[in-house]
Amino acid sequence: RWFMHFYVVSVLWNGFLLIWLFQAEFLGVSLPSWIQHMHHALGRDSQSEDTGKYSSYYDHFSALLVLLLLWLHSCRRLAECLWTSVFSNCVIHIVQYCFGLAYYVAVGSTVLCQVPTNVRNGKELSMQICWYHFVGVMMYIWASLRQHRCLVILANLRKSKSGKVISLSHSVPAGDWFERVSCPHYFAELLIYVSMAVTFGFHNATWWCVVMYVLFNQALAAVLCHEFYQKNFSSYPKHRKAFIPFVF
Repeated sequence: RWFMHFYVVSVLWNGFLLIWLFQAEFLGVSLPSWIQHMHHALGRDSQSEDTGKYSSYYDHFSALLVLLLLWLHSCRRLAECLWTSVFSNCVIHIVQYCFGLAYYVAVGSTVLCQVPTNVRNGKELSMQICWYHFVGVMMYIWASLRQHRCLVILANLRKSKSGKVISLSHSVPAGDWFERVSCPHYFAELLIYVSMAVTFGFHNATWWCVVMYVLFNQALAAVLCHEFYQKNFSSYPKHRKAFIPFVF
């Protein structure tokens, strides 16, 4: 249940970054000096980055859209933690907790660092919309809906038909993507980050590094859950994979 803290931090921090980037794009407001210093510390030279026609033309809108999607994702997950999920009494390691808090600060900053610090591009923003923005957003919506559906299924395992919590024990989930994999909500998380890579136009190497981190992180968690199910439920379906349907 302390994952909730991660999403509170993400909603506040990434919402703050989203407001600054929106103002820079549409109102011509310069990004704060500390953000510019962060850009330079991470090797982001605004002058050299703005020389590429393709990069300067598309990266502004892509970054704004991805930051918006990341913020919406955090809002949804926070709402699910508050009103959907039913948590057991398990605990989280302090190192994992601190890393989780830092992660959502870092991932939003990573998005912001994909555009130059001297963004004043609002008049041309409508011309920056490209086909992969539509594809990425549609994939994001689809993956988010699937993840929400899977989390509802998990929560309902601990509720009565009237919606009252009757148990905190683990049960075998069924239905939807659970018929193919043990942890479809982790797979959906990966798809959400892939959708953001698509929204960046496929070419953003930095964001693909984020996707690779999510891949290994979620795969590890899925394998551990899969082994837990197999160990504790003798009748657990043998055809189910841990993470990716039909593959892994």
